[in-house]
Amino acid sequence: MRTRTPILVSAGLVTAIALTGCGQAGQGDSTTADGRTQLTMWTHSAGNPAELEVYEQIISDFNASQDDYEVVHESFPQGAYNDAIVAAAASGDLPCLLDLDGPIMPNWAWAGYLQPLGISTDITDALLPTAVGVWEDEIYSAGYWDAALSIFARKSVLEANGIRIPTVAEPWTKDEFADVLATLKSAGYDTPIDIGAEDKGEWWPYAYSPFLQSFGGDLIDRSTMLTADGALNGPDAVAWGEWFQGLFADGYANNSGTIGNQEFIDDEVALSYTGVWNAVTALDEVGDDLLILPPPDLGNGPKIGGGSWQWGISSSCNDADGARAYLEFSFQDKYLTEFADKQVVIPATEAAAEASKYFGQDGALRPFVEFSQEYAVLRPETPAYAVISTTFETAAKDIMNGADVQQTLDQAVSEIDANIESNDGYGFQ
Repeated sequence: MRTRTPILVSAGLVTAIALTGCGQAGQGDSTTADGRTQLTMWTHSAGNPAELEVYEQIISDFNASQDDYEVVHESFPQGAYNDAIVAAAASGDLPCLLDLDGPIMPNWAWAGYLQPLGISTDITDALLPTAVGVWEDEIYSAGYWDAALSIFARKSVLEANGIRIPTVAEPWTKDEFADVLATLKSAGYDTPIDIGAEDKGEWWPYAYSPFLQSFGGDLIDRSTMLTADGALNGPDAVAWGEWFQGLFADGYANNSGTIGNQEFIDDEVALSYTGVWNAVTALDEVGDDLLILPPPDLGNGPKIGGGSWQWGISSSCNDADGARAYLEFSFQDKYLTEFADKQVVIPATEAAAEASKYFGQDGALRPFVEFSQEYAVLRPETPAYAVISTTFETAAKDIMNGADVQQTLDQAVSEIDANIESNDGYGFQ
């Protein structure tokens, strides 16, 4: 098997590794005292007790439901997870079951980490499209949930300043959004909106490339996946960059806040561009005054990022049929609802959403389901995404800090295209 160099991205960490021996037997070659095949499972969820609680329940239920397999899991802190995967891949000792951030799946599949998922299409057809990972027309991963972004606002603040409350059918236009920010600044908010620019890593393409796409640009030419030229440095992309730079130059946004939603809760900013994971805290603090609003339409419709953590089966799994049996068992709606309500994430099926206390038709967080269904765009499904992600982060930060927009985007395109060329197009023709 050809040795390739996958690039792992998580929270801004980029680590290149040579994958060797991926055809060797992986973890899980042992059998239990009662003759079951042991299936190893790794997650990035250490430090997240709510998520782990659901996993432990699923594993317990699955192990009790049949006599052929026993799933055993190990959880790593998210910051250490990639290092563990790197070490396991280098020694040909990947677990059978592993979770992965959706955008990195094509890189892992291209590199030989993963095998096609192979679970029932009855399951994957029922999931949100952004919860299913596809590479070369094969499904390699699937997830129990997705996340979504929105703009938080206080109804009282908008009404006091004569600002129209946008809807899914009628979001703010680009010009209207500019007027909103100017009005709120005049009303006494030194910084009208918190867009999370103090954060780093994957937040940048996840949060800000949808603005680029709403302008009409993109991270890569998706018709070929062979170049970013024209998509990331064309007129629409330059217009995005000038607009993005202007948010900071005009004092509408800054990067000196704290990660999270505290500035909005403290009423230091009027608007907060943030994720579903911050919604319950906002509800608790702001109550019925909280509005969960769609992002603005910057010319080509509102967009938000799609694709969160998903599950795959390693190419070296000793019993892929057992791994598939576990995954099919785990995708019961009752578990998806548990994940949603304990973690505050969007259930990947409508049935699970309807059973949720937050995401059902009358749930306080139902707008996030609608935004995910209407606006979500997957980050480019290419092994090059790992390089695209970090390159875009660097370029967007330079633009934020006043760099020439066209030159910065041209340089980003050069770096992305050089990587694609050096990897023979990652299989795209």
